[in-house]
Formats: sequence, C-alpha cells, structure tokens
Amino acid sequence: MSDSEKQPYTLIPDLRSLVAEATPDSIISRTFYKDDLMRTILFRFDAGQELSEHTSAHTAVLHILSGDARVAVGEDTHELSEGAWLHMQPRLKHSVYAKTPVVMLLMMVDTP
Repeated sequence: MSDSEKQPYTLIPDLRSLVAEATPDSIISRTFYKDDLMRTILFRFDAGQELSEHTSAHTAVLHILSGDARVAVGEDTHELSEGAWLHMQPRLKHSVYAKTPVVMLLMMVDTP
C-alpha cells in the first residue's frame, strides 16, 4: 500500500496480546506506534521489577492496563492499579515499581 493509500487510523484489537508472553524477573517493552508527534510503548513488568527514577523530554501519559504498581511522580508516590491514568509534564522525575505483574501503556508526545 502506498503512502497515499495508507489507512487514516491504526487499530490494535488487544494491546495486551502484544506483550502476552511473560518473562520471569524481567520487563518487556514494545514500541508499537510511532509518528511525528507521538510514540506509544507497551510494557509488561514481572512482579518486583522496577523502572528506576528518570525523566523524559516529552509529555507522557501512563495508563495501567492490569496489575498493581507503585509510581513515584515528583515528590509524590501513588499506589496505582488497573484503570489508573497519569499525565506528566516533561522533565518530571518518575519511577515505576511493579507490586504484581503489570501491563502498562506509555504514550510520549512531542511538545512545542
């Protein structure tokens, strides 16, 4: 299909299936969508795994699809579970600790 015939939307019927295979004691990440403005990554954490404190130059939206996580944002810490949604400004310190197996969607948006 040429660019002029490209479909004007992207549909993924089951996000969790993109990281369905669990790997003990690890974190799996899969970038499944990227364009000029946004990158979307799906994570699967085994219980006890952590993304240590870091920042991003992008605006970020984190959505917990399943499981329980402790998320530190700036000076605050939140216990998040399935359905939680978090918007973060660029350069905000944050970390994620999986209390149980977790599937998390991360959307990073370029900001002007």
